[in-house]
Amino acid sequence: MTETRPGSRRGQRARARQQVEAEAENESAAGAGATTDDSGRNATLVGAGILLSRLSGLIREIVTAGFLGVGLASDAFKAALRIPNLLQNLLGEGVLSASFIPVYSRLVDTDEEEAGRTAGAVAGLLAAAVSVLVVLGMVAARPITIVLTPGFRDDPEKLDLTVSLVRIMFPGIGLLVLSAWCLAILNSHRRFFLSYVAPVLWNVAQIVVVTVVAIGGSTTTSLANALAWGVVLGGLAQLLVQLPTVRSLVPDLRLSLDRTLAGVRDAMSRLGPVVFGRGVVQISGYLDLVLASLLVTGAVAAGTYAQVLYLLPVSLFGMSIAASELPELSRLRPEQRAELAGRVEGGLRRVAYFVAPTAVIYVALGEPLVAALFERGEFNASDTRLVWLVLAAYALGLLASTASRLLQNSLYALDDPRTPARIALVRVVTSSLVALSVMFLFDQLVLVGTSIQLETDATDSAAFLHLGAVGIALGSAVGAWVELVLLRLALRWRIGSVSLGGGSLATVVTAALAGAAVGRLVDLVVGGLPTILAAGASIGTAGLVYLAFAQARGLPLRAMLGR
Repeated sequence: MTETRPGSRRGQRARARQQVEAEAENESAAGAGATTDDSGRNATLVGAGILLSRLSGLIREIVTAGFLGVGLASDAFKAALRIPNLLQNLLGEGVLSASFIPVYSRLVDTDEEEAGRTAGAVAGLLAAAVSVLVVLGMVAARPITIVLTPGFRDDPEKLDLTVSLVRIMFPGIGLLVLSAWCLAILNSHRRFFLSYVAPVLWNVAQIVVVTVVAIGGSTTTSLANALAWGVVLGGLAQLLVQLPTVRSLVPDLRLSLDRTLAGVRDAMSRLGPVVFGRGVVQISGYLDLVLASLLVTGAVAAGTYAQVLYLLPVSLFGMSIAASELPELSRLRPEQRAELAGRVEGGLRRVAYFVAPTAVIYVALGEPLVAALFERGEFNASDTRLVWLVLAAYALGLLASTASRLLQNSLYALDDPRTPARIALVRVVTSSLVALSVMFLFDQLVLVGTSIQLETDATDSAAFLHLGAVGIALGSAVGAWVELVLLRLALRWRIGSVSLGGGSLATVVTAALAGAAVGRLVDLVVGGLPTILAAGASIGTAGLVYLAFAQARGLPLRAMLGR
């Protein structure tokens, strides 16, 4: 039975390929529309997994704050987690997906034995590389920590604790990189939910370990160490929960270090450009931090709070849709231009459907949203107004930033990992130049209560919040649109023109504006209610109006979810 089943699958695939080759381009385009439901369901599964992961991460942050507070141990743990996390960012999910999935997805359809050998070789080579990097990271933990957190040198206790935590956590982050290999295998076989919900275990492990240690009575230092070990255990759990399914999908999997396989060479040739592109994105985050540090106090914190909300739709919608489309796009041949364009436009339509109203709500109703989430204790109405303004500026580039995820994956699927990397560099340079040109001008504006005034010589600069962070967010928005334009041009040369929003942009934007207008009216009526109730009423009404308007214009929610 195990011999005939792969054969029958290959026969079915061969017949399907022959049928595709016999069809004209207009028939291919029609076929692309028929796959929209499957793509929507896959994107929904990815989004559901990401949502559960984000919620568990929020609970982890609440627990961590409760046990560590804001002090030496908390600073040391946050910094220590970020340092080895560079390894995950450079070799983890995004990089492996872009370099390995296009190669492996095609092999699964054409030669299952070769696919198994390639998967085993990539896993072996990845494990070897990660092992070396983990050992180097543990040995060089002190100089690495000093370079990345130079301010800690003035506090030997904090520096020593950070170095100790880095050494503990490096192996755990290495396990997360191997977990990303599992994600690539599962996604290539159209198994999406498990790989994106697995990080819940990473968060749960930290929560359980630190809670158990805290019950016995511990110092904040020992609790920070417990969290570090929770990172390692969570990384192991995240890897192990995926391995049984991976083994069932690749029964002939054998680890090796064989670099001569064509699939391995192909994946490795993509790795450098993708790592470069990923590294550029990481540098962008550090540049924003550096730029914010040049401004008046409050810019770093305001940007951080705003990015928590800004990145949520990017993860839920951009990542989910791009991740679900990558294996399918990789299975198509470059000459299937109509079908490729149809799939890309279908993905862009779903991105616009979910992201356009989110961006409009951030701009029009961001203030009650920020107030409901953050305004308590030391976080006052002026802080809310500042974070909302920064969020609104970021939101201007939200649709472009999210759609770019899909276009990047489209180019990866077309065996072009270098173009997205070059364009990412252009985006970073553009964002930084625009931010530098406007952020100091915005920093001359101050919030007096909730009103905006120009700073004068009589203004007590330290007593008011400045709007310099808004300039950085505007730079990010401009860079996002530049990146999107360049990616669309790059794709046009390969598969023809693709429209932003998949032809539905005017409809979703009009519906979003209608919803926001009604939401603003509701906000004026319920403004006296507690912030969480007022935000829920205004944003909820805006969402319902948007869904009803979109439904009336032929864009039902069920269709966008693939149901």
